[in-house]
Amino acid sequence: MAENAVAEIVNLNSDSDEDDGGRGMVQSLASLIENQKVSIGDAATAAPRETLECRSFWKAGENYVIPTGVTPTAPGMLEHARVHPKFLHSNATSHKWAFGAIAELLDNAVDETQNGATFVKIDKINIVKDNTPALVFQDDGGGMDPNGIRKCMSLGYSSKKSNTTIGQYGNGFKTSTMRLGADAIVFSRSTHGGKSTQSIGLLSYTFLRRTGQDDVIVPMIDFDISEDQPQPIIYGSPGDWSTNLNILLKWSPFSTVDELLQQFEDIGTHGTKVVIYNLWLNDEGIYELSFDDDDEDIQLRDENAQDGKRLHAKTLELRSHISYRYRHSLRAYISMLYLKKFKNFKIVLRGIPVQQFNIADEFRYPETVMYKPQAAATEYAASEIKIGFIKEAPKLPINGFNVYHKNRLIRPFWKVLLEGSTRGNGVVGVLEANFIEPAHDKQDFERSSLFLRLEARLKKIISDYWQSHCHVFGYQTAQIPADKSKRIVIPDQPTVNTSNPSPLPCGKFSQGGPIIREISISNATSTRTVAVPAPHLRNSTGLRNNFQPVQLNPQPAATDTTGNNLVGKPASEIREENLQLFLRCEEYKKKENEIEQTVKSLEKELEETKSKCAQLALLVDAKKKEMQQQI
Repeated sequence: MAENAVAEIVNLNSDSDEDDGGRGMVQSLASLIENQKVSIGDAATAAPRETLECRSFWKAGENYVIPTGVTPTAPGMLEHARVHPKFLHSNATSHKWAFGAIAELLDNAVDETQNGATFVKIDKINIVKDNTPALVFQDDGGGMDPNGIRKCMSLGYSSKKSNTTIGQYGNGFKTSTMRLGADAIVFSRSTHGGKSTQSIGLLSYTFLRRTGQDDVIVPMIDFDISEDQPQPIIYGSPGDWSTNLNILLKWSPFSTVDELLQQFEDIGTHGTKVVIYNLWLNDEGIYELSFDDDDEDIQLRDENAQDGKRLHAKTLELRSHISYRYRHSLRAYISMLYLKKFKNFKIVLRGIPVQQFNIADEFRYPETVMYKPQAAATEYAASEIKIGFIKEAPKLPINGFNVYHKNRLIRPFWKVLLEGSTRGNGVVGVLEANFIEPAHDKQDFERSSLFLRLEARLKKIISDYWQSHCHVFGYQTAQIPADKSKRIVIPDQPTVNTSNPSPLPCGKFSQGGPIIREISISNATSTRTVAVPAPHLRNSTGLRNNFQPVQLNPQPAATDTTGNNLVGKPASEIREENLQLFLRCEEYKKKENEIEQTVKSLEKELEETKSKCAQLALLVDAKKKEMQQQI
């Protein structure tokens, strides 16, 4: 029945938020089952859920047979432009990164804070039908009525007109769900105009491909829950409603009506739950998302971490930094996804709330720069740019800017300086750029003139900051010349071949000249000047036979203005002093490592305590809801 089904077409007024005006007919679910309008028994014993032949996302659009003919329009219906099911996949390829698709779904939940949402949960469940993993997104926002869920499932429609909402194109839900898996089912409850409803909608690429549809069909059913028992809302005929239900039962993870309705039990009086299943595999045939590496996280597979090679300690430290971890750890990415910390809203990942993180809170030597965009005939407010050294500077070669748009991270650690230079190492900035438009996948900005001007300005800001602060880590700037008063030259006689005692004429020696190596004593190391013959005076065994080193007269002793007078001291005393300084330095490093370990231990204990508090809070909320339902 599902293979030849055509769901009813509901004409919706996109400019109206009013109720359906009585055009829906309410009929009891019991009567539908009793009259065998819904084949519950057949659906419950249906064959295992079908899947696509190709489960790799980047190949799932290939070999799609598009029929040469087009299904004619039903009598009495106007001809209309159609959206072929392949467009669902093509549209989803705008997300090059799975975490970007997850961020889109989080944006929808965050936008619901204006409707009272206090949380969004991201978790993994197992589908009973075939024991496969599925992603679940759930929030306690205002939910969607029958009209709203149809707008959500429509392509390109968006009712978000506020300057504070993140979503604006009406395309994010479709691209994000289809990027994560081949199929998604939506459950939503709301109260609108004094009427409480719950709706179910299915966006299934598998169903459309397996049944050979040439148009995007989205089966939906609605219930009126104003009374004690849910009553189906029928817009056309009972047969249309039954057709939609049968498609849901065959192609969704749930085989019976009871299983469908059970999904509303933890939603409460209002909210939305999205279940994404038939998750995509990578080219190696394993799930793109990893749920087993960390029970409190969802990760992308890091090929670099699995190369089996023994890594240098500095490489391990670099990979432990959030600038690297956010690429593979969803918890790390979400922690920095929103600039301003939420007051009455939390993101719960696999049962544990995500702690929001702003790297600007850890800056060393922080500064604030005000930047006002310049554009013809448009006045923009000044933006605040925070810049500073990360706490790991200068050990880790990390630099760039975290650029946000309307509180949402668009470009993390954007490197505006050229690669391969130590200039800017450890310098990171944070800013909110609401004056430039993000791309549709919200992972980059449109390259407008405003964007190019911002890029040039950020280069100048990071260069100026480095120029004025790099000396604190021992780097030397071009404007500050070396202090030659702290350099001395101690002559030393090298051992050379003296088989020919005849002196070298001064004129011949002056052609190449000696190479003088001068080392500053500011690091408590001695300095010597060595006479080395010019290259044209050397042979394969060392020096030419007619070369005689020139005896250099000792330079006058220079007094160190800082009080460290090393002139005249024997080399043994200098070596001993240098050794003592080295031992003291090692002792300080050891103490620093011990303190860092203590801090990490305390931070771990704090995280565990916070986790326990969060779990207790969830248990208390669940208990309150249970008591309210009993009342």
